[in-house]
Amino acid sequence: MHQLNSLEKRSALALALVFSSRMLGLFMLLPVFALYGQQLQGFSPLWIGLAIGAYGLTQAILQIPLGWLSDRLGRKPVMLGGLALFALGSVVAALADSVYLVTFGRVLQGAGAIAGAILAFAADVTREEQRPKVMAIIGASIGLSFAAAMVLGPLLAKWAGLSGVFWFTALLACGAMLLVAFLLPGSVSKAPMAETLALPQSLLAVLKHRQLLQLDAGVLLLHLMLTAMFVVLPMLLLQYGLASTQHWQFYLPLLLGSFVLMIPMMITAMRKAQEKGFFLLAIALLIVAMLLALLMPGFGPLTGALLLFFIGFNFLEASLPALVSRIAPAGQRGSAMGIYSSSQFFGAFLGGVLGGALLQHFSYQSVFAALAVIGLIWLLIAGTLQLPPRAQRLSLSVAVLNAEQANRLAAQLTRLQGVQEVTIVLAEQRCYLKVSAADYDPAQAQAMIAAAGA
Repeated sequence: MHQLNSLEKRSALALALVFSSRMLGLFMLLPVFALYGQQLQGFSPLWIGLAIGAYGLTQAILQIPLGWLSDRLGRKPVMLGGLALFALGSVVAALADSVYLVTFGRVLQGAGAIAGAILAFAADVTREEQRPKVMAIIGASIGLSFAAAMVLGPLLAKWAGLSGVFWFTALLACGAMLLVAFLLPGSVSKAPMAETLALPQSLLAVLKHRQLLQLDAGVLLLHLMLTAMFVVLPMLLLQYGLASTQHWQFYLPLLLGSFVLMIPMMITAMRKAQEKGFFLLAIALLIVAMLLALLMPGFGPLTGALLLFFIGFNFLEASLPALVSRIAPAGQRGSAMGIYSSSQFFGAFLGGVLGGALLQHFSYQSVFAALAVIGLIWLLIAGTLQLPPRAQRLSLSVAVLNAEQANRLAAQLTRLQGVQEVTIVLAEQRCYLKVSAADYDPAQAQAMIAAAGA
């Protein structure tokens, strides 16, 4: 943080609070709805799953369009509008007396799909060399909000019931709106679009990229597994004698322990360049966790299974976006991250539907069995993943008049030592590079760009 200027620090903290408060409100339903939603009209296991996962559907559909809209109307208006929708959905769910209306409230919550606008705003207000730090701060806030939700959700539900949880999420949304309105700068210079927002012309190319598709499928399956598991987990804890008022005491040490045990995995994977091996190990932990919960019923084995699950989940949740950013072609990171984010939320929706349907027609064992099979499929898919060498991303201004000049400059830059990929976006007059920092000579690249514009 000490290398960030005052604007970057203020914006990073404000955006992290906005992002985390919104995710906290979405996550808090996971550990409580299966228990407290039983008092609602129309309650059934299938509708449990639909209500838990409903926000993911509208998030997945609107994530990219609202990112585009923020580039036309401005980041702050889109962020304020999205938070207002989130607050409205929370109020609808808080006042609901049926599971159907709660599900509609969750759909409205998801319609405030402002992740793209938040990340684009973060890019707008940061210098390129400091941007990864700001993005890391925002990313870390998501993990913290999930951990906090597992504790706060049961505590709030114990004190104020299910409606109290939704009233609290509405309050969080209003607080986030105040942060956006008064703490974030009103006028900022826009970062290059291609690295921050999904562009229509890039989406098809990214969808054809095999490695990115593997990661998109991975995050979809990861959040499918998480959401489906929480359709059955709260009721299973009740069966094992843990009162609903004590669930937060169960989740808190599990999550803290999983974070502590996950950190050495992250450090070792980075330092020893064994990211793929640990990535596959984390998926294997998810599979083992589901098999343990399936084959060894009881409170003790379930506790061990969840510890393994959260170790793997936390590692993968941190690793997947970093890998997407690393693998995305030069000038297409915004599109890659947009599709990734939509896949993540669509996985949450599918997980709710799958978990609810299996629980309604079969038993909780069927949910764990299905998730073990899904984990195994993911492990087979991930086994063919190929990670490219680490690279630095740069964006440089260019002055080229037409596509012919752009292609000629791109060909020249490609021949420079250390340059891995070159993309020139004529409409933006920007050149996007992926380079090996150890071999790349910025002076040579700048000389070529200057000569091309002369």
